[in-house]
Amino acid sequence: MPFHVTTISRQTDKPIDIIDITAEVRSALEKTGLRQGTVTVLSRHTTACVNINEQEPRLVQDMVTFLKRLVPRDGDYLHNLEPIDGRDNAHSHLLGLFMSSTETIPFAEGHMLLGEWQSIFLIELDGPRKERQVLLQIQGE
Repeated sequence: MPFHVTTISRQTDKPIDIIDITAEVRSALEKTGLRQGTVTVLSRHTTACVNINEQEPRLVQDMVTFLKRLVPRDGDYLHNLEPIDGRDNAHSHLLGLFMSSTETIPFAEGHMLLGEWQSIFLIELDGPRKERQVLLQIQGE
């Protein structure tokens, strides 16, 4: 079964940034010419995740508000006492506990089998960042 691997690189602009990457994943799938199989979407970071949800501007803002309330940035976190990379980002790692670094999407007839309202998101939890990478592994026939 053929495998194709490619990377999507994106800059993030906000501390918590929800970026729709559906079109980029769709384009990568189309370039393979495969008709059926799966696309695995993997965030290559511990403080950026991937998720399938609805792309509606007010809902996206609600998601950001929810994440900020769930794990406040100014909490009393031990990781922030001596941050490894100079970023006080314990809250970002803790938010990642509730999210996934991967999503796997089946496709048939060359099209992802997402629901009508579903989009694929890169969710930045520790931005802004100059580059975030999402790896796509597409397998099928």
